[in-house]
Amino acid sequence: MAEAQTILIVDDEPFSLKRLHRAFHGHYRVLFAMNGEDALRIASREVPDLIILDVMMPGMSGYDVLDRLKEDERLSQTPVVFLTGKDQQADEKIGLEMGAADYWAKPVNFDIARIRARNHLELKRHRDTLAQLALTDGLCGIPNRRGFDGTLEREWQRGWRTGRMLSLLLIDVDHFKSFNDNYGHPAGDVCLRRVATLISRALNRPGDYVARYGGEEFACILPETDRAGAHMLAESLRLALAEERIEHRFAPAAGCLTISVGLAGMIPDRGRAAADLVELADKALYAAKRNGRDVVVAAPEIFS
Repeated sequence: MAEAQTILIVDDEPFSLKRLHRAFHGHYRVLFAMNGEDALRIASREVPDLIILDVMMPGMSGYDVLDRLKEDERLSQTPVVFLTGKDQQADEKIGLEMGAADYWAKPVNFDIARIRARNHLELKRHRDTLAQLALTDGLCGIPNRRGFDGTLEREWQRGWRTGRMLSLLLIDVDHFKSFNDNYGHPAGDVCLRRVATLISRALNRPGDYVARYGGEEFACILPETDRAGAHMLAESLRLALAEERIEHRFAPAAGCLTISVGLAGMIPDRGRAAADLVELADKALYAAKRNGRDVVVAAPEIFS
C-alpha cells in the first residue's frame, strides 16, 4: 500500500484553515501553518507533496513564500495551489507565471478542491517515480552516476557549512573484463549485482551513499567520516567480498573475485570543489591497481 501523501495548508484565517483541514483529513497526511515563516520551516522539514497557500497574509505573502520555495532544490517542483479571496484574472496570471500549479478562489468548493488536489498529487507521484528511475541504475538497483554527482555536490556544500570531513571510496572490480569474456555477460551482470548488494548492506549509517559509478566501478560517499573510519569500511568491503568466494579462475592470482579501493577525503572549503575529492580518490584507485589490486590505497596527505 502506497504511503499517504502530505498536504501543507497555509492560511492565516483559523476558520478557513479548519475547513480545509477537515476537507482533506483522512485522505492525506495534513499539516498546517498560519504564516509564511512557519510554512517555510515546516515545508523544509517535511517536504510535502502539495502546498495550498493563501496569497494574502500579514508579513510574508503567498507570493513571497513561493519565491522562497523555488530556491530550495527539494521543494522547487512541489505543486503549489494559491488560495485567495480575490477572483481576478490578473491575480491568477501573476500566480501562474510565478510557477503556481493552480489557483482557488474563496469560498472554496471542497468537492471540486478534493478532485483537483487528487489530480495534482497523482501527477506529483508520477513525476517522483520518473525522477527516481532517472537516478537509479537499471542493473544493480542502486543510484547511478547522475544520482552520485548530485549527492556528492550536496554533501560537499553541507560539509562546507559544517566544517566536517567528507570521505569518498572509489571501488573497482578487479579483472572484470576477463570475467565477462570467460563467464559471459549474464554472469557478469549477476556478479555486479552481488557486489552492489554487498556494498549496500555494509553501509549502515543513514547518510552513507553507494552508487554505480560506471561499468564495474562503484562509489561510496561517507559524510562526517575521518581517515580511520573510511579505511576501516573499505577494508571490511574488501574482506567481505573475499569471503563470498565468487569464482574467477581467470584472475592472475586470487582465483576468486576481488576489489581494489581508492580512498580520499577532505574538509570542504571555498578553495576546493567536489571534483577535487573525486580526482584524489581516482588517483588512489589507480595506485591500488598499479600495486597489484585487491588492496585499499588512501590519499593520506588530504586528510587534515
